[in-house]
Amino acid sequence: MRFTEGEIREIIHLARQKGETPNLRGCDLSGLGLYKADLSGANLCEADLTEVNLSQANLRQVQLHKATMSQAHLSMADLQGANLREANLFAADLNSADLRGADLRGAHLHGANLHNADLQDADLRGTQYDGYTRWPVGFDPGQARGIFSV
Repeated sequence: MRFTEGEIREIIHLARQKGETPNLRGCDLSGLGLYKADLSGANLCEADLTEVNLSQANLRQVQLHKATMSQAHLSMADLQGANLREANLFAADLNSADLRGADLRGAHLHGANLHNADLQDADLRGTQYDGYTRWPVGFDPGQARGIFSV
């Protein structure tokens, strides 16, 4: 299902008014501008977030299991405790993102920019990356049990 930026913000607002978790599982949010949006705790599993702008967004505890986030703009986003298992983050911009405690097991990070990202306590086991993936200075993805692949 495809939504506009305004519709997404309204769905989130109404769910929170009712005390519910916003559920956007499997939705198409590709290309939307959700700069600084508060999607904390939302269910975005299997959603299409290709080229979405979530820079500086609050994505704490968000569920992004198997989400497609190719070329997404997530710079300075708060992804603390987020579930990004098996997410496709091909060429995603995660520069200066807060990924403390995030679950990235099995995520695809080919060409992703994680420069200056905070990866403290992030689970990167089985994460796939390549020679174009940019890591924080001094970070060793192999030591974090990531898998180099081409």
